[in-house]
Amino acid sequence: MASYELKNTQILGGHEAREVSSHDRDDFHLQRLGKSPVLKRNFGILSILGFSCTIIATWEGLLDTFIIALTNGGSAGAVYAYIFAWTGTTCSFLVLSELASMAPTSGGQYHWCAMLAPQKRMKFWSYITGWLAVIGWQAAFASTAFLCGTEIQGAAILAHKNYNAEAYQGTLILWASLIVALAVNLVGGKFLPRLENLILCVHILGFFGILIPLTYMADHRTKEQVFIEFTNGGGFATDGLSWFVGMTGCVFAFAGGDAAVHMAEEVANASRAIPRAIMLSIVINGTLGFGMLIAVLFCMGDLEVALNSNTGYPYIEIFYQATNSVPGTLAMVSVNLIISVCSVIGMLAATSRQFWSFARDRGIPGWRWWSHVSGRHLPTYSVYLTMTVAWLLGLINIGSSVALNDVTSMAVSGLYASYLTVALLLLYRRCCGDISTSDDNDEMIINVPGAKLVWGPFRVPGILGMLVNGYACIYMTIVVFFSFWPSSMNPSIEDMNYSVVGTVGVIILAILYYFVRARNIYTGPVMEVSM
Repeated sequence: MASYELKNTQILGGHEAREVSSHDRDDFHLQRLGKSPVLKRNFGILSILGFSCTIIATWEGLLDTFIIALTNGGSAGAVYAYIFAWTGTTCSFLVLSELASMAPTSGGQYHWCAMLAPQKRMKFWSYITGWLAVIGWQAAFASTAFLCGTEIQGAAILAHKNYNAEAYQGTLILWASLIVALAVNLVGGKFLPRLENLILCVHILGFFGILIPLTYMADHRTKEQVFIEFTNGGGFATDGLSWFVGMTGCVFAFAGGDAAVHMAEEVANASRAIPRAIMLSIVINGTLGFGMLIAVLFCMGDLEVALNSNTGYPYIEIFYQATNSVPGTLAMVSVNLIISVCSVIGMLAATSRQFWSFARDRGIPGWRWWSHVSGRHLPTYSVYLTMTVAWLLGLINIGSSVALNDVTSMAVSGLYASYLTVALLLLYRRCCGDISTSDDNDEMIINVPGAKLVWGPFRVPGILGMLVNGYACIYMTIVVFFSFWPSSMNPSIEDMNYSVVGTVGVIILAILYYFVRARNIYTGPVMEVSM
């Protein structure tokens, strides 16, 4: 174990007080969580806000997936599903923000599970939570790259009527987006944070660049058509069941709220900046997403033509019906394509950091390799592995785009299952009063297994915190349950949702590895420093 001199405005045990930089203070807090600072803190509050906003990318993601809500729920169903997803995600993000403020490490969910779980169950529960997060993030990264590649292909189909699109071409474009993401991530330094500042501007200004011409040029539907008409396109037993299935389209548009968490060890003043970035991102993205949803529903035109668009993306056809201009449509679509490529860049960073952190704590086979940090303070091997996984998953598209769409469901189920685990544990701890509201620095180590639990600077106090936490648990349970459902009753073999097979299959393999080897080497978050 390495020993580190503790530097803070007030040194533990009553030592001499001294003035320190914010960088030293961040390192001090990280050491109190048992971790050695090895990554550079290049992100500030604005750049991590841009990072969080453009990974969640609600209004852009909604254009890609809202058709699921339209098929099962119709226009009215999509509106109310979005509101439900927005409120549920807000409560869920509040819980994540509280936990990130308590323990701002790249590990995120599995670290929080370890610090909150009963000591006897800590190791196994933390291990499974870590693997759920691995599944969710690896699947989310591959899904984002898939959407990026096929959207570019869809734009090419619109631009060139004689273009004979092939599935392998979509995979090649997917791979090209991965290469761009890899190149940006390997640059290191302050390049990515500065890029995120620029992307945030594109994210907000691009919204108006699409909204204004869409609402000005399109014929408008009536408010009754938008807010009252429900559709049960999947043939489910009730409209309510159909609505819950369609809701997953809106849920995916909010996925990735913990992205900023996994960059925590590269963010200045992380215990405050991360919660602020998460909550501001849900306000900004939620507002922009709702505005785009209402605009598209009012300007939708012929839905059947949009659903059968040879571009593969109904929103492209909706834009074309509104503008009746191929160049105009391509200009609008290009905004979404820019954000899609930039989302792939950010997703690679967040996914590789989550994987690196879990490897650092010996939860993954070959952890010595994947926990390596290069001289440029980058988890290079984890970046390469994450890239390779998405590269291989992209091959699925050649055989079946439906099968690759199931990877999207794996992203939702994996991520939200990991959120649910820690949310339930936090609710239990706060109801029992096990978390202290003050930190007088008497305890050298906090918020790790067996140590004192202390609230961070950000929390929702009292009964309101319990209500928010409880609602988040209910919402996430619903999301996980319906993420495994097919989009229609009596689906064919090709249309079946196989995400449950992928998610549960990986968990079974992880459990087997646990009993064969991991239980002897994985002990929860490794204490890298002694104090």
